[in-house]
Amino acid sequence: MTWQPYYVGDGIPRDVELGAPPPWRSFPRQTLHRQFQPPPGLATAVNAALALRRPLLVTGPAGSGKSTVIEQVAAELKLGEPLRWHITSRSTLNEALYRYDALGRIHAQRLSGPEGDDDIAPFLRLGPLGTALLPSPRPRALLIDEIDKSDLDLPSDLLDVLERGTYEIPELGRYAEEVVRVRLWDSDARTAIERGRVQCDQFPFIVMTSNGERDFPAAFLRRCIRFTMPKPTVEALRAVVEAHLGPVSDAGQAPVVDRLVQEFVNRVTAGGSLAVDQLLNAVHLLTNGSALTDADRQEVMELVLRELSRA
Repeated sequence: MTWQPYYVGDGIPRDVELGAPPPWRSFPRQTLHRQFQPPPGLATAVNAALALRRPLLVTGPAGSGKSTVIEQVAAELKLGEPLRWHITSRSTLNEALYRYDALGRIHAQRLSGPEGDDDIAPFLRLGPLGTALLPSPRPRALLIDEIDKSDLDLPSDLLDVLERGTYEIPELGRYAEEVVRVRLWDSDARTAIERGRVQCDQFPFIVMTSNGERDFPAAFLRRCIRFTMPKPTVEALRAVVEAHLGPVSDAGQAPVVDRLVQEFVNRVTAGGSLAVDQLLNAVHLLTNGSALTDADRQEVMELVLRELSRA
């Protein structure tokens, strides 16, 4: 490969200017709510979920923009910074509602002695779902990301909480004090919880994402508004590229972008597993002014447009 603007591989130290990163890899991370281009039908699904106070289940392949939906809705409706619950196979409903450090409290009790202060508040923190269900003048926005990665029972465990909008913290129900101020998930601010019970008065706007890797119980699905991300079109992807990178003003670069977009659509239509951010990576690398030979361009394309189903 002859394209070597930064790393050469000869072990010789040198001063290298790395240049600016692509907009979506700048830190601290900025939300992409202005760049997100909702596909046809998504706005209707969002509005239905908002009107019915139901979770929105968005299904689609990795990199299709599922988790960005909530950023745009939260920004447009001024719902505040979205709360996030990233699901793994070990995720439980209890940890999404609150976290209790029982061992830390026992240790503190031993250090303080029999006459010491037994304050439970420092050892409790609400989880992302527990914080979203707090009473508030405006609904909070909550992302439950990749719910299909969860244990088989988690979707069913969620049903009662999402239906009733309430939950209990048993440790506080047994505590001597009636009111305890507990830390929130997304800050060190505290909220007063009385007798260990939380009841929402504004059901949160909840987006759950799925890669379509499993089926969910019918009882869970009927409580959701469901939307499947459509396969991308050339026009939609060109709009996405321009939203992130701006219009391609260089007449010499426009055909490169058109070629990349068309190849991306062809491969996805043929059943290929590719993410939209891979296309953005390819456009960024191949239109940033670097002097690339045809062989270099092909090698870069094969590198960044590699099938997600292959290691």
